[in-house]
Amino acid sequence: MVVVTLQRNKCIGCNYCVEVAPEHFRMSKKDGKSVLLHSEEKRGFFTLRLADNSQFDVCEQAAKACPVKIISTKLI
Repeated sequence: MVVVTLQRNKCIGCNYCVEVAPEHFRMSKKDGKSVLLHSEEKRGFFTLRLADNSQFDVCEQAAKACPVKIISTKLI
């Protein structure tokens, strides 16, 4: 299982995550910040759990592309 976490309140709206992984990230039209699609929010952290381990690489690339390092990925 792949676990992706986004700390949205620290997002600067650079759009890199959307360019790398458009199937998991979108930019909000309301505030210009990244949205982790199909995620659950808890205390400002948005978490997405994916059963498909093949998605780890694309999510990891999005995390590495983030200039403020607010995306994390784990393979569990």
